[in-house]
Amino acid sequence: MAKKLKEPIEMEILDVRFPNRAYGVVDGKKTKVKGGIVGQKVRIHINKRRKDYLSGSILEIIERSPLEIEGKCPHYNECGGCSYQTLSYDTELKMKEKQVKELFEREGFDDINFLGIESSPKEYEYRNKMEYTFGNEVKDGPLKLGLHKKGRFYEILDMDTCNIVDRDFTVIRKEVMDYFMEKAVPYYNKKIHKGILRHFVIRKALSTGEILLNIVTSSQGEVEFNELVERLNNLNLNGEIVGFIHTINDGLADAINVDSTEIVYGRDYIIEEMLGLKFKISPFSFFQTNTFGAEKLYSIVREFAGDIDNKVVFDLYSGTGTISQIMAPVAKKVIGIEIVEEAVLKAKENASLNGLTNVEFIAGDVLKEVDNLSEKPDLIILDPPRDGINPKAIEKIIDFSPEVFVYVSCNPVTLARDLKEFLNRGYKIKKVKCMDMFPKTGHVECIILMMYCGDKGKNRD
Repeated sequence: MAKKLKEPIEMEILDVRFPNRAYGVVDGKKTKVKGGIVGQKVRIHINKRRKDYLSGSILEIIERSPLEIEGKCPHYNECGGCSYQTLSYDTELKMKEKQVKELFEREGFDDINFLGIESSPKEYEYRNKMEYTFGNEVKDGPLKLGLHKKGRFYEILDMDTCNIVDRDFTVIRKEVMDYFMEKAVPYYNKKIHKGILRHFVIRKALSTGEILLNIVTSSQGEVEFNELVERLNNLNLNGEIVGFIHTINDGLADAINVDSTEIVYGRDYIIEEMLGLKFKISPFSFFQTNTFGAEKLYSIVREFAGDIDNKVVFDLYSGTGTISQIMAPVAKKVIGIEIVEEAVLKAKENASLNGLTNVEFIAGDVLKEVDNLSEKPDLIILDPPRDGINPKAIEKIIDFSPEVFVYVSCNPVTLARDLKEFLNRGYKIKKVKCMDMFPKTGHVECIILMMYCGDKGKNRD
């Protein structure tokens, strides 16, 4: 007799597919859960029952996988940030490579010259940015500053250590938490929308050591920061705090939105160096969270782009213009398009900082702005958000008919969907390489080289 689906059920994980979706069998039906490692026996709760499959969530790991080792993080079972803490790095890389390769095979991509996966230069302490949340761990408990507990919206985990962030982050976070506990400043309660302290963001330029801090509060009370800044500047840090920003956010959503900002101390940016270029990073700039991994990622992009001497390059979804500026010293001209205006302003600043005069940045939606481009590109680089490219924008982008596309994706699922459109228009996948930008997590970046081969597989030349 089948077990009642409202009761927890034991299941062995038989397969894991990107993005970190594990599969087993319950009552003769394929069952999907988020997270997990092949070989684990888990206790799950069934959330949905369909005709052909079940889906649920993991409540407890009953028996560890033979693939696992002792994890280095004491918060692994409570924090939902790192699903692969108990894997050796070699095993983790092989798992990610296998997941992406199998995804492409299921989508019918044959003969794609899959080049495997590149490892991150740093397995631990690689993150250059962290967003922490103020709250408490238990109802009416003491103030905490950390990350949300796994599967919990209101409970905050005190991250007294985290092995994927720079050591300075842990030291600074604890000092900030202790300070506000001493001053008895209340956190912002998301249930009743009352309180002051909301988030705390740390950014560090790993090549220069510069640190930028941003505290986010509501406007429901005054907060004194001078003593806190003094205490922070007296900490024993490897880096140097060059700026402290105060952001006011009265929005109801649990996200960092900006009503106003002020500089409490120093300046509102840090300078990172990468591949011989300098980049100003502001509190809200997008910048790859793994600096040294990004150097390898962009080196692969530059390699895939090939010879761009005296050629026109489009960098679509250009963010703060990192890729554009890496291409500019060799290219004839680079045009970047990005929808976030603040990112475009920083891209222009950075181009000026690096003495680049052949780069143009446009603020706007790629879907609309490509209509205003008159230049004919030799190469188009695509680095869209996780959702991929707007289907209407893909058609316009392919209409430029460049000889080469380089597609950078942080989500192989939407990448596979988009690639079909390029293949339907005469392009062929020439190379695929993965880059591990996020060790100990289920995420992975992919870089794709596509070239025009026409309906009969011949180049237009």
